[in-house]
Order: sequence, then C-alpha cells, then structure tokens
Amino acid sequence: MCLTGVDYFSTLGYQPAIAAVAAGVLSPIATIVLVLVTLLGALPVYRRVAEESPNGEGSIAMLERLLPRWSGKIFVLVLLGFAATSFLITMTLSAADASAHLIENPFAPGWMHGQEVLITLIFLGLLSVVFLRGFREAVGIAVALVAVFLLLNLVVIVVALGQVILQPPLVDDWWTALNTQHGNPMLMVVVALLVFPRLALGLSGFETGVVVMPLIKGHPGDEHADLAGRIAGAKKLLTSAALIMSGFLITSSIATTILIPAAEFQEGGEANGRALAYLAHKYLGDGFGTAYDISTIAILWFAGASAMTGLLNLVPRYLPRYGMAPDWARAVRPLVIVFTAVAFLVTIAFQADVEAQGGAYATGVLVLITSASVAVTLSAHRRRQLLATVGFGVVTIVLSLTTVINVVERPDGVQIAGLFILGILVVSVASRFSRAFELRTTGIRLDDEALRFVASIDDGDILLIAHEPQRLTAGAYRRKLEHACTVSHLMPADNPLFIEVIVDDSSEFATALQVRGITRHGYRILEVHGSNVPTTIAAVMLHIRDITGLMPHVYFRWTEGHPLTNLFKFLITGEGEIAPVTREVLREAEPDVTRRPWVHVG
Repeated sequence: MCLTGVDYFSTLGYQPAIAAVAAGVLSPIATIVLVLVTLLGALPVYRRVAEESPNGEGSIAMLERLLPRWSGKIFVLVLLGFAATSFLITMTLSAADASAHLIENPFAPGWMHGQEVLITLIFLGLLSVVFLRGFREAVGIAVALVAVFLLLNLVVIVVALGQVILQPPLVDDWWTALNTQHGNPMLMVVVALLVFPRLALGLSGFETGVVVMPLIKGHPGDEHADLAGRIAGAKKLLTSAALIMSGFLITSSIATTILIPAAEFQEGGEANGRALAYLAHKYLGDGFGTAYDISTIAILWFAGASAMTGLLNLVPRYLPRYGMAPDWARAVRPLVIVFTAVAFLVTIAFQADVEAQGGAYATGVLVLITSASVAVTLSAHRRRQLLATVGFGVVTIVLSLTTVINVVERPDGVQIAGLFILGILVVSVASRFSRAFELRTTGIRLDDEALRFVASIDDGDILLIAHEPQRLTAGAYRRKLEHACTVSHLMPADNPLFIEVIVDDSSEFATALQVRGITRHGYRILEVHGSNVPTTIAAVMLHIRDITGLMPHVYFRWTEGHPLTNLFKFLITGEGEIAPVTREVLREAEPDVTRRPWVHVG
C-alpha cells in the first residue's frame, strides 16, 4: 500500500491548493464529489480488475483479451502510451514539485532559486539509483516515507481544524461567500461537477495498485488458494488507501479553504501548490513546518517509485511478447536507465514546471481509469451480470465525460500523451520489423503420429513439401508432389512429407508449436499452428534435425506478386514471400552452413 501510496498520498502536497484554485470557496464540496467518485466509482472498478487480473496485468490485459489480433495489439500500445504518460509525468511532476517545496522553504539557501531544473534532475537520478540497487530497498523506503508523511499531515490537519473551531468568524465568512457566489445547493453541486476534471489528479494510484499485485503474498496451499489470498489482499490494499486518502482530502480541503486567504493560492502566493505546508509553518512554527517540508519533499521525490514500478511491470509484460522491444527490455536495470533518460528529457522540455505538466498527468490518469471501467463493464456484460453492468456502465459514462471535458479544457495533455503514443508505436513497429527474421518459438512438441512419420525415415535426408492448408483436395496434393518431382528432381519413392502451417494469430510474435501428424488422401502431413509460416517451418526443421540427426530439406514454389508486397504481407499476415524468408530465418538461427537445413525453390 505504501509503494502505491507514495504516488496516491503524495498528492496531498498539492491537491488542496489545486482544489482551492479550481473551485474557490466551493473547494470542500468539489472535493467531496472527488471522494464520491473515488469510493463509488474508481474503487469498485479496480476491485473488479483485481479479481480478473490477479497476476498484475491490470485493466490493459482485460481489454487485450476482449480485442483480438492486431486491433487488440494496437489498442494496447495506445493504452501503454497513456500509461507511460501517466507514470513518467508522475515521476517528473512530483520531482519538480519536490524541488518547488525545497526552494520555497524559508531556510533554503538563496542560490537554489532558479535552479529548479537541476534540482529536479538530481531527484530523478537519486530515484533511479534506488531501483538500480534493488526493488526491496524501494519498498522499505516507501513504507518509512508514507508513515512519516501521513503522521505529519494528521498533526497539521488536526491543528488546523482546531483553529477552524476556535475562529467561528472565519467559518461564517466562508459560508457567506459560498452562498453569495453560488446561491442554492443545486447550483453548488453543478459547479462542483464542472470543476471535477481539474481535481482528477486525486485519482492517481489505482492502476499501480493492481499492477503490483504479484508482490502480495497469498494464502499457502495450491495455486488457486494463493491467487484468492492475493486478490483479497489487493482489495484490502485498494480499499484502505482509498479510505485513508478520502479522509485526508476532505479534512484538508475544509481547513485550507477556511484558513488561507484566497490571494495566497494564486501564482506568487505562499500557499500556491503547498497549502498544507503553509498551515504547518503558520500554526506550528518554522521548525515543524520545515520537518513537514522535508517529509513532503521526500515523498514527492519518491512518488516516482510507484510510477517506475508500474512501468517496470507493464513494459516487460507486453512489448517483448509482441516482438516490439528487444529481449533486454525484460530486465529491470536497463529499463530503469531508459525511463530515467526519458524523464530527464521531459523535465528539461518543461523546465520543471509543475503546472505545465498537470494537463498530461490528468489526461493519463483519466484515460487509464476510464479504460478500466470500460473493461469491467464489458466483462460484467459478457457474464450476464445485469446489476454490475449497469453500475459499471454509469461509472464509465461519468469518467468518459470527465475525460472529454479535461481534454477540451486542457488539450495540451492529450497532445503530450499523443507524443508518447507516437513514440511507442514508432519504436514498437521498428523493433518488430528488425526482429522479423528471428526464430520465434517458445517450444515445439510433436505428437505420436508426427514422431512416427519422422522416425520412419532412418537413413538419408528428411524431405518436406510446403503446402497451403486451404487446398485439401487429393488433386492439390498430387499436383504439389508432381511439381516437386519435376522441378526439384524428387521421386515419389523418396517418401516426402507434406508440411502445412495454419496461421492462427499473425499479431503474436512467439508461440509454442504443436506438430500433429495426419494422413489425408494417402499423403502423410505434418500440420502445425503458428503465428507465421516461414519461422514456423524453420523452427520445425531445426527441431526435426536435432531429434533425428538427419538433415531436413523443404521444397517451395515461388510466390506470385511483387516482392515488397509479399514482404509486407509476411510482416502483417504471417504469409507472403515464404521461401526466401524461411531461408533467412534458418541462416540467422544456424550460422554453421553444414548443419543448416536446406531450402529449395522451383
């Protein structure tokens, strides 16, 4: 909870000030709306996500299962773009806000002013060092920081609410201003709903709450019991964090709105972006205020830890499996360096300006929560759970409208997210193309009949004739055999085998191959399902060589059509120019020419 909470709870460092600027005297009511959306919307959604993705895949995996093939892959990449926006901006925005709190402290040396970018880069560098040392260290630091930060916030809010009770005229002034500006309660609710998108930063942290589920220890026993315990623990984590944060948000909003003059929230004011720090210094002295500043700086600096955790769980889970990242992307330390470098670039580009990054942060958070609500709504609908479908559907509508309003009011957010999405798509496609000729199998197994076919050839070479599985008539097999005998000088007595590859999902990069031996029209056939034809044939040939010690030969006919068109078809549909691609895959997989299976084309 603390690991995800360094992001979620750290928003107390700036959320009350954001609410005051966005809603003015209506801030407590707007914050109550935020809390209601949290407890009645985001929390039930992510409790359902935890049930359906106990291994930490999150809502993105749920949508991936609902959208098959390339459409699902592209949609996941787009969502990963928004996730990267949310997580990376969490790192840069929180580090920048930590720098602002450091510089605004009355004891901060004068040379720090104007050095926001440098200080932010130092914070980001220190964060990466923690993850380079090890994940356990990150968890330990998170627990300590969250415990101290929440305790100090509790002290500040209790003292501040005590001041509210002791100064009834301030409450009267606030109540008068509230009724003068907004009139009736219905209008207050409407205005609070309109400003809600600006408070959406207070919803951050739920996606990382389910992403870190593999870290939660389940019940001892079988796998099912372990997952059940993990799910129960994740629900407890999400509920505890939401309830704690809701209490802090409402009480802090009441205290800061009533006790702090409106002018102090504006740019240049002492409470701008640091409302609770302002109260800590005013009512508890600069000593305690400085301790509060140090705690806020520390948790804002480390808020990027939950974001880094999210990235380290999401990227290795999807991109390498899609073939859209190198294999080293599965390793933690190289990814930490890459993410830190990107965070450096973002910080420099925005000059460590917290406000300039707020739109992108809110957009990323809202899109992820909205996509999660869509996923659980579709899941409930497929399971014919009417009440759940209606309830989650209402949440989806509310969050979708909030996202649209946020995009309209702050288009810079979706523009920045668009750059992340474009970057992920470009890098992913380039990586997929560069790895197109890899041997893409996670394992190969021949059934008993296929093994019998292969074992029946105990001398010479194993001859395979590639055949299209769409042409299953006796005449099609006869003509293919006659062509191979005519062009490649085979003899029917050579007893060749046919090999047929059925492409199931060409968007999958690597698959486990199951080779089935069948007899059709008197011809012996090795039938195998794969994600593309050339790499599947190459993998089967290498496997047959290894288990028999005999050299396989495969015989193709030239593919009709333009070479570039056929290459594009191979990359997208898994077919296209099969013969030369099969040979290239074999060449890369087996550098020793004397041990490389043969490819014949006629």
